[in-house]
Amino acid sequence: MTTPLPHAADRMPIVTANDGQPYLSCEAVLALLRAIAESCRNFADDPDCTLHGAGDAIDIEADALEARAIAHTAKSP
Repeated sequence: MTTPLPHAADRMPIVTANDGQPYLSCEAVLALLRAIAESCRNFADDPDCTLHGAGDAIDIEADALEARAIAHTAKSP
């Protein structure tokens, strides 16, 4: 059995603010957008990949980031 690759979203720093909500820095968002752009270029050069595959990969990363954001959300008193 192979070990699954880590999600790119797992390396993004999430901060819980004073209001209890999780936030990403602008720098992290820029890195995420650039990674998405690079992935799209890689998919474009691979004849076996489609935009559907790219969308699926982005959804997986979004799910991973959402799970981490939920974990970083502070409960209201």
